[in-house]
Amino acid sequence: MTERSRTYSWHDPRELFAKWRELSGADIARGLADGSLLPPPMADTLAFRLVEASEGRAAFEGEPADWMYNPIGVIHGGWAMTLLDSALGVSIHTTLAKGERYTTLETKVNFVRPILADTGRVRAEATVVHRGRRVATAEGRLRTADGKLLAHGTTTCLISAADTP
Repeated sequence: MTERSRTYSWHDPRELFAKWRELSGADIARGLADGSLLPPPMADTLAFRLVEASEGRAAFEGEPADWMYNPIGVIHGGWAMTLLDSALGVSIHTTLAKGERYTTLETKVNFVRPILADTGRVRAEATVVHRGRRVATAEGRLRTADGKLLAHGTTTCLISAADTP
């Protein structure tokens, strides 16, 4: 069996956490998308990034690779779900005022097509469906570069003040 290795670096996430009280959610998301803010470690670990963010909308892109395969020979659904979940959550994040945060209450994802290492770059796009005072919902889709649907899903998030447990 041929052994392979993968090495990567990440930045201290506390620098990003400090921005929650200084910037709106939209400003944080735009900063992550344009590179003026450093990405959270999760994005480096799973090799995807936020590429677009506007009020109520977010898009992430990632490139499937062979280190993401599961035992049945396809990219693990957890990678696809995390990419989609990130787009869903950040679409809601763009609606937050300074000092607000959110946490996911529920995520539902449907996988409709397998992803392989040669699928190429994929894109998860999500939009907010409803933003209330305490609860927000969003829907999103994960597609190939030529538009084929790979997965779709929804999320429900709870919104609170950043200093609320």
